[in-house]
Amino acid sequence: MPTERFQFTGSEGDQLAAALDLPEHEPAAYALFAHCFTCGKDVLAARRIAVALAAKGIAVLRFDFTGLGSSEGDFANATFSSNVADLVRAADHLRETRKGPAILIGHSLGGAAILAAAEQIPDAKAVVTIAAPSDPAHVTGLFKDRIEDIREQGKVEVSLAGRPFQIKREFLDDIAEHGLMAHVMKLHKALLIMHAPTDDTVGIDNATRIFVAAKHPKSFVSLAGADHLLTGKRDAAYVAEVIAAWATRYFDPVGPEQVVDPGEGPRNVVVRETRTSKFQQTISAGPHRMLADEPIAAGGEDTGPGPYDFVLAGLGACTSMTMRLYADRKSLPLERVTVRLKHSKIHAEDCADCETRVGMLDQIERIITIEGALDAEQRKKLMEIADKCPVHRTLTSEIHIVTHAAD
Repeated sequence: MPTERFQFTGSEGDQLAAALDLPEHEPAAYALFAHCFTCGKDVLAARRIAVALAAKGIAVLRFDFTGLGSSEGDFANATFSSNVADLVRAADHLRETRKGPAILIGHSLGGAAILAAAEQIPDAKAVVTIAAPSDPAHVTGLFKDRIEDIREQGKVEVSLAGRPFQIKREFLDDIAEHGLMAHVMKLHKALLIMHAPTDDTVGIDNATRIFVAAKHPKSFVSLAGADHLLTGKRDAAYVAEVIAAWATRYFDPVGPEQVVDPGEGPRNVVVRETRTSKFQQTISAGPHRMLADEPIAAGGEDTGPGPYDFVLAGLGACTSMTMRLYADRKSLPLERVTVRLKHSKIHAEDCADCETRVGMLDQIERIITIEGALDAEQRKKLMEIADKCPVHRTLTSEIHIVTHAAD
């Protein structure tokens, strides 16, 4: 996916490094992402979620807070309040250069910061927290054995995730003053809370407190099996899938330029490498966005269906649609069609109906379940119709593929 990298001026005048992950076409919406404490915009969870959302048509702005990553300033001078102010500035910059963020996403302490900043970002219609604490002061548990030293000395170096950071007394004082639940109670935006029940960094009870304090519309999704930092590739992909599906209720997912005229001919399908992993691809078909990948066993990351999965899906969907059209036209009591498909390679000599007698052949096994009060003759006719779906005919006829280099 295309990523624009730039800087914008933070609340304290420092230049903050940012990355805007963009879809292939005009974004359906913009999102602002706040990373976890002492992390950065390029931490695995933030990058993977942003890229996956971009593949779904949602542009995502992520940036390094003061003194982190490539941003200017001294981390020791940053506070929770300054992080909140920087999020508001990031939203302002997005509004001035593109469009205000309709979605706010925060991971860990970034989730708390997003909740505190949301009321100052009028464009936002939906807010998402991932493993967020219900009280920003929760973060002090990461260096609880040094709190007294910080209060006495004013500034102390602590080790967080194996890296040294300077923490000031001002940080402790500032974070203690934030009553986050007051912000949650007057959020007046749709809220999605995502949390792992076994999170041993920020306990699940934090999600409970946020959920209880929030007004509807609010939703909770359990990230069963995930760790706090979402280091599992599939966990980050799942988070992005859920956010993309949930958020569409709160904004128009298709811009005017993406609307497909029903009178148009066949629309183009565009497939492009994301370059975030070995095989991952984005697929654009009109207003629709999908990811394609290979299974982990084949060297991919399993972030989307594989090429043959899409072939089988096309045949299965066409089969079911064709049977539905026939049943409706003949007023048959067909309730539901389910098509299960499997692709494999077989020896040509094992296929009695095949013209090819030597070597290996591709075989697609298709099992169709027909539900409804149909008699034997009606079921037989529907099974015959299944073989007449356009995709079935395409796959079993001669196909002429013309390939040429783009100009």
